[in-house]
Amino acid sequence: MSPQRREIRSGYIEWAKLRSKARYNLANSDVVHFPLADLHASIADLEISGSDGYGYQPLLQKLSAKSGVPVESTVQAQGTSMANHLAMAALVEPGDEVLIEEPTYGAILSTAEYLGAKIRRFPRKFESGFQLDPREVERGISARTRLIVITNLHNPSGVRTAETKLRMVGEIARSMGANVLVDEVYLEACFDSPWQTAYLLGPNFVTTSSLTKAYGLSGLRCGWIFAAKPLAERMWRLNDLFGVMAPHPIELLSVLAFEHLPEITARAKQVLTTNRGLLKEFFKSRRDLLAIWPEAGTIAFPQLASGHADAFCQLLRDKFETSVVPGRFFEMPEHFRIGVGGKTEDVREGLARIGAALDELAAAG
Repeated sequence: MSPQRREIRSGYIEWAKLRSKARYNLANSDVVHFPLADLHASIADLEISGSDGYGYQPLLQKLSAKSGVPVESTVQAQGTSMANHLAMAALVEPGDEVLIEEPTYGAILSTAEYLGAKIRRFPRKFESGFQLDPREVERGISARTRLIVITNLHNPSGVRTAETKLRMVGEIARSMGANVLVDEVYLEACFDSPWQTAYLLGPNFVTTSSLTKAYGLSGLRCGWIFAAKPLAERMWRLNDLFGVMAPHPIELLSVLAFEHLPEITARAKQVLTTNRGLLKEFFKSRRDLLAIWPEAGTIAFPQLASGHADAFCQLLRDKFETSVVPGRFFEMPEHFRIGVGGKTEDVREGLARIGAALDELAAAG
């Protein structure tokens, strides 16, 4: 009898799909959905079939023009999650060592585990503002490490990593013959400060992203990977085992989205400027929360001044009809992740209800 294979699943994704829903959903980490009508698409713009190769060239060219990355180093993917899966599957063999930040997005850990990697960790400490410290990477890496995985903006804290630190991590990885995978999906929301994809920092960098978080276009599942040409070709071939090809109407709508990206960006920036202002004032008003303020993005990761967050999150959802993400899904149960990309009136009311739930919890001792 063959040994039973251990089931690998994403606890966070299950929770998000089944138990995160609430009247005021501050568990969502993307910008409020962009309406299809505002893409000005007509049925004449769409065809069910049409793309049958390795990528839809008009879409790849849009991605190349936006990023400065050659088309031949660009891989389409179904959202950032599949982009991360494809990238890691191309970079890691069973038994290879992967060094991953802690805390991190749970699906990254689950994917590495599913691929049979041996997982090592390096810390991003709350006491240090969740900043990436290349010295911790150097302490955590070994001669067996094949891949270092980073999120930038950091998920769950929203903290940005400077390019100088990424370069240092790249050099550390290169000295050990390793690659660096950077999930940049939240970096797209840095509307006021210029940035470039870390792929351009060197040949051992691979980056992933999508239109999901910053632009409110999650339904398009328009994701991508930037990688050196040989790796990109390997990822295209691997995707033959997973998705084969993207739905063509989605490719056409994604091209339209890139054509309207300035207007989509302006809308998202306005939403986040207003809502982040509300969140900042809320944090200032609460002595029962300890928060690292991220310079941009849709998320923050406050810590309760005392206790674990599970009971608070349950009370908040059950009695106050508001949801946030319990920190246990990010390995820090005294924290919770809050998203402020939703409708401003919902964010304002949701924050008020978080305050009321904190007050009730404090009164109950």
